[in-house]
Amino acid sequence: MNKIVEVLPDQPALVARALELILSKLETAIEQRGRFTIALSGGSTPKPLYEAIANQKLPWDKIHIFWGDERYVPPDHPDSNELMTRRAWLDHVDIPAANIHPVPTLSANPELAAAKYEQQIKEFLNSSGVEFPSLDVVLLGMGDDAHTASLFPHTEALKVRDRLLTVGNKDGNPRITFTYPFINSARTVIFLVAGANKRPALAQVFAPVADDLTYPSRLIQPQGELWWLLDAAAGLELQH
Repeated sequence: MNKIVEVLPDQPALVARALELILSKLETAIEQRGRFTIALSGGSTPKPLYEAIANQKLPWDKIHIFWGDERYVPPDHPDSNELMTRRAWLDHVDIPAANIHPVPTLSANPELAAAKYEQQIKEFLNSSGVEFPSLDVVLLGMGDDAHTASLFPHTEALKVRDRLLTVGNKDGNPRITFTYPFINSARTVIFLVAGANKRPALAQVFAPVADDLTYPSRLIQPQGELWWLLDAAAGLELQH
């Protein structure tokens, strides 16, 4: 694993650096494999990034969008990560509908929905073997409890190692989430972390020894590159 930590002066600089990094990975992926696959995160930090991507002139027909986690609500619900992304980015660009791969959230059974999304991803990435398939980029955030995607501290989702998708749990509400081994199979994982409230969690995530089940972001150790992009408020104590 190649781990890179960058502390940027503020959130606009954080967004600009993330954009630069994603565009670089996109160019390489299309050059090498003819397409670019990215799994998105929800939350407020990546929203300006999505708005910035929407302003780029890109080969939209070669870009495929997935979500690393999703609240178990309909796609038009205010809490939906998909809805936020469509409003900030996807509704403003000429991307084919078939290139958008949302999490199915309309059935009564989250476990079945997770299995269905897993099957869709496997079919798209032509994965039938034992090895986990690789997306080009998985974009992640981190909560002040050190959760990432919908992998919350001391939840059952952290124990799932043999599947791509599982059901996460936040205060009794189900969420569909990538498992940490699937995230770790990505070519590039990018954390975007902003705000002073993240400092205590970051200290534990970066500590030589701490409990992975208490600080789930520690479990993210991808086979490819791991980028931590932090604003100054979050990364103050990590600046060297």
